[in-house]
Amino acid sequence: MMRAMERVLVIGSPGSGKSIFARKLALRTGLPLIHLDAEYHQPGWIEPSPDKWDATLSGILGGESWIIDGNYGSSLKRRLLRADTVIVLDYPTRLCLWRLLKRIARHYGSVREDAAPGCPERFDWEFIRYVAAFRRTKIQGQDRQLAAFTGKTVRFRKPREAKQWLEGIAPLG
Repeated sequence: MMRAMERVLVIGSPGSGKSIFARKLALRTGLPLIHLDAEYHQPGWIEPSPDKWDATLSGILGGESWIIDGNYGSSLKRRLLRADTVIVLDYPTRLCLWRLLKRIARHYGSVREDAAPGCPERFDWEFIRYVAAFRRTKIQGQDRQLAAFTGKTVRFRKPREAKQWLEGIAPLG
């Protein structure tokens, strides 16, 4: 029997809770979970060459089923071509900033489970500014790409909506 969701993208502002949501969804569905942050960066927050990232992404997208959490807007179009479902965590900027600051405080200096090895959590003003501007600078482009997407798009504007939706998915077992 085919699942309703086989290839799921979870996107949204940094600090929206993509990784936590994706982890919970993976537990309920049994789909393999891929954190793009862990796949993209090399130790020390080094970005891969375009060719290396292309090869990594090809390997990920070639999988039969997956949940991919992360933005990386330059590869969104390509990921949309393989996805059947997109979950958008479209939360207010102030909530995303608050969650980001809590995450930094909680994990500062350590490597999170959803981050690449050798990439400890850090305080980065440039990244905080990126999150503060995300709705103004990124959402419109993301939505343009989603308009052409032929699969299912689910947009949550409040964490409570996402929680209720997850609870509606029958857990494995």
